[in-house]
Amino acid sequence: MSTLNDGRGTGGFPAKQGLYDPQFEHDACGVGMVVNLHGIKSHDVVSKALQILCNLTHRGACGCDETTGDGAGILMQMPDEFMRAKAQEMNIALPKAGEYATGLIFLPRKVDEQKICMELFEKITKDEGQIFLGWRNVPQNGKFLGDIARKVEPDIHQIFIGQGPGIKDQAHFERKIYVIRKVVEKAVRETALSEKNYFYVPSLSSRTIVYKGLMLAEQIEPFLTDLRDPLMKSAIALVHQRYSTNTFPTWDLAHPFRFICHNGEINTLRGNVNWMTAREALFKSDLFGDDIKKLLPIIAPGCSDSQAFDNAVELLLHTGRSLPHAVMMMIPEAWQNHETMEDDRKAFYEYHSCLMEPWDGPASICFTDGTCVGAVLDRNGLRPSRYTVTKDGFVIMGSETGVLPIDPANVEYKGRLQPGKMFLIDIEKGRIVSDDELKGEIAKRQPYRAWLSENLLKLNDLPAQPVSHPPHESLTMQQQLFGYTLEDLRIIMAPMAKNGIEATGSMGVDVPIAVLSDRSQ
Repeated sequence: MSTLNDGRGTGGFPAKQGLYDPQFEHDACGVGMVVNLHGIKSHDVVSKALQILCNLTHRGACGCDETTGDGAGILMQMPDEFMRAKAQEMNIALPKAGEYATGLIFLPRKVDEQKICMELFEKITKDEGQIFLGWRNVPQNGKFLGDIARKVEPDIHQIFIGQGPGIKDQAHFERKIYVIRKVVEKAVRETALSEKNYFYVPSLSSRTIVYKGLMLAEQIEPFLTDLRDPLMKSAIALVHQRYSTNTFPTWDLAHPFRFICHNGEINTLRGNVNWMTAREALFKSDLFGDDIKKLLPIIAPGCSDSQAFDNAVELLLHTGRSLPHAVMMMIPEAWQNHETMEDDRKAFYEYHSCLMEPWDGPASICFTDGTCVGAVLDRNGLRPSRYTVTKDGFVIMGSETGVLPIDPANVEYKGRLQPGKMFLIDIEKGRIVSDDELKGEIAKRQPYRAWLSENLLKLNDLPAQPVSHPPHESLTMQQQLFGYTLEDLRIIMAPMAKNGIEATGSMGVDVPIAVLSDRSQ
């Protein structure tokens, strides 16, 4: 996370002041993706994705420094050939694909503080029973950055971690890597580093990798020269150009995050985060055991709405759900009054509504875990997402059509995401899975209706309980606690009690507007 100037709070944002509060960070941006339908990795997929990113420049933004963007990035599958070539240059011996994890790490620029962060990473990796393999200094060509971005530019390194003894499979390894990252993040927050806000882990995985930063779209490839290498190959590439609508751009808030990139806003963020925090004391997982406590807090302090959403997706995924399942929980379609929806799917949504509230708001979200890739639209369809499927086996999706020039003769068909619908590409089977097929299959995995019938209690079914009334002597105190005034009692409450109707009147309103008032609304 970056610190632009004195007086800034945590996470690189200004401290709370005037009408600004960093907890209301939102953004609205451009998203796109390129997928080889048959899972064939190539540098061409990466190049096309970066071309989409440049074509979405108008959906990004910059400040008074026109060479500093709000953020741009790319999320792709692990380019194993590239990683082996670079590891060999560093005399690092990598195990076979899937048995090592890597990711870019944003580090403080001060050498002594950078060393502290790196040593913490190495120690915690070993403490968690995994094998620290080495560091690589990621090439950065700072001359392509804007002036403001360069002032807060982190030093970017890459860590390599190998599987330790006792790891059962790649999913188990991913969980250990998740624990390592969360423990390291907490340890860095607890240090007395002057530049600890520069520390951030864009991704750390054996399946995917993220390259991103505080850049304009056309700056990312010349700045992070790794992306030019022909060995940088993937069958999946998600890109994002950020427009921080009413927020402050920082290095860590550039998208994509570890699993998603997001165009829109989560309007229910405060409630979502509060409920997640409230339930942390109840968390239990057979997959994590005692390690579950090391993951807290799930939602990182001071993060944006998109970053918080990604944190929640990450937890749901690593505790045993598929990525589409996790996204269905967080962005459910409108199901309560849907008369034609099959009962299995309604039961799925009703069951999960007891576990998690919808992360609601205008949103178009692309997601991948390196094995599947898809997108989902909010239930009201307030953000656009359009896709094109080509005859030579590519799927191109973006915030709008035309993000990539395609020969019309090569177009198999085009479409757009519908409100609340999910679009999923199964690269193992080489096909697009329809919304009905995907959700129908997920909804039938467990007997959700039976679970609801056996365990769900409704308030109306509970026996009536006696209501206790506070003593009359405390009435004045109760009225004060709940904000009643003499004017409320005389002009509003008394006429209502006397006549059974709400009092009417016509006078100027002298109540201060909410943002200028210290009184509870």
